[in-house]
Amino acid sequence: MAGTTAPAAPGASLAVLKSETRLFLREPGSLFWIIAFPPLLLTVLGLVPAFREPSEDLGGLRVIDLYVPVAVLLSAIVAGVQVLPNTLTGYRERGILRRLSTTPVRPGALLAAQIALHGAAALISVVIALAVGRLAFGVALPEQPAGHLLTVVLTVSAGLALGAAVSALSRTVKTAQTIGTVAFFPAMFTAGVWAPVQTMPDLLRRIVELSPFGAASRALDQAAAGDWPAWSHLGVPALWAVLLTGVAVRWFRWE
Repeated sequence: MAGTTAPAAPGASLAVLKSETRLFLREPGSLFWIIAFPPLLLTVLGLVPAFREPSEDLGGLRVIDLYVPVAVLLSAIVAGVQVLPNTLTGYRERGILRRLSTTPVRPGALLAAQIALHGAAALISVVIALAVGRLAFGVALPEQPAGHLLTVVLTVSAGLALGAAVSALSRTVKTAQTIGTVAFFPAMFTAGVWAPVQTMPDLLRRIVELSPFGAASRALDQAAAGDWPAWSHLGVPALWAVLLTGVAVRWFRWE
């Protein structure tokens, strides 16, 4: 990474986090897409009568049962692919990161604050989606909560790492938006937005499970049924998070 800097003091990092939190809360568009959009999509799908009827093809499950984990994954995708890259690239394009490098507050503190805020927003969306599924449509909560939580954390990490990589490869906000849009639709497909991963043909499902969101979908499904997610399904998003973080670290520029 070009222009490496010393770590920021804890007090300076906390001040950056507070400042960025205020700015983040003033962005209704970002908050809507990360926090509200996935549960809203789940609500719309749940209002379709056929989606609330058990299906023999789904092993007695309902379509809405399969779309709760989709909404969980969608929060990580939106936060990582659509929102985070625009913010980080915008800071670089406007010279904010370069100016911070000349102050006691280092750019790394700003980067850490942004990742923390977007990750927290995604986790809030996950909680809301689970609550909507349970209270509005009677979807059972995960019977293996620890495995479910671990899967969510790994998936959000992979989504944010993808966003950081997009930021690293984008010199302008327009470029970040273009790359983010190109990545957004395949990510939604592998998460099962158009067809739940469980309903895909075997060959396609095996291919999708090599993606972070496809593997996470299978892990969430196992956790919901009360089983500990397979380590292979947990390992895929973890590996993607490490690889994409490496790309971001290698290519990210402060100015």
